[in-house]
Amino acid sequence: MATKKYKPITPSLRYRISNSFAEITTNKPEKSLIISNKRTGGRNQKGEMTMRYIGGGHKRQYRLIDFKRNKFDIAATVKTIEYDPNRSAFIALVVYKDGEKKYILAPVGLKVGQEIISGQKVSPEVGNALPVANMPLGSIIHNIELQPGKGAAICRSAGTYAQLSGKDGKYVNLKLPSGEARQILGTCLATIGTVSNPDHSLEVKGKAGANRWAGRRPRTRAVVMNPVDHPMGGGEGRASGGHPRSRKGIPAKGLKTRSKTKASNKYIISRAKK
Repeated sequence: MATKKYKPITPSLRYRISNSFAEITTNKPEKSLIISNKRTGGRNQKGEMTMRYIGGGHKRQYRLIDFKRNKFDIAATVKTIEYDPNRSAFIALVVYKDGEKKYILAPVGLKVGQEIISGQKVSPEVGNALPVANMPLGSIIHNIELQPGKGAAICRSAGTYAQLSGKDGKYVNLKLPSGEARQILGTCLATIGTVSNPDHSLEVKGKAGANRWAGRRPRTRAVVMNPVDHPMGGGEGRASGGHPRSRKGIPAKGLKTRSKTKASNKYIISRAKK
């Protein structure tokens, strides 16, 4: 993937860095795999604002993504690589031998015309999905299930991947993008490769209007509010606002919010590095 800079013919374009979309092969989505995506503007059924700073933005249609990859032992051919406005990664339209079409998360290096397959004993090549227990040690994987058959839950955003670092009975050890090491069942499915669009983090919006295109309204800083509106508000002049905390008083920047009795704690080998 490559990024694109602009000639500074306006002040905001001087700083804007966007995606060149060099990998994208079409701008028309598959009609059978899109559904309408109704926006709320942050309002509930009574029209009351329940979530602030949401509203406006470009219209989107939701693409139905196959996160389960459970159509086993039937080869599929990659037809297109497409942009998805609902996620940071690119998606790929694949057509199975029996004619069924599905969208999957596109990994880095996936090409139009390439064949991919899911199964218990398929070869560990880019785009193929198989149980993590059947993968060789050191494999780079994404689109990983935490519960067999439930569908992928981790490593789905642009440029992310996990590494298979060990096997321990019916479990395998993974090193996640955060640095956390954890165990998952060997029967969980995952896809070989790294999620596409790895340079997503290099993009620079360049102007406030680019946030409005995404449906994000201007955010009011807590320290400029009154004490009735936020714990960090009030004070004479430009007061610092005190300890950083949420609108409901929960401390931010360092407070651990994960439950000590959470059932999956026993599968975490080491926590993410700060």
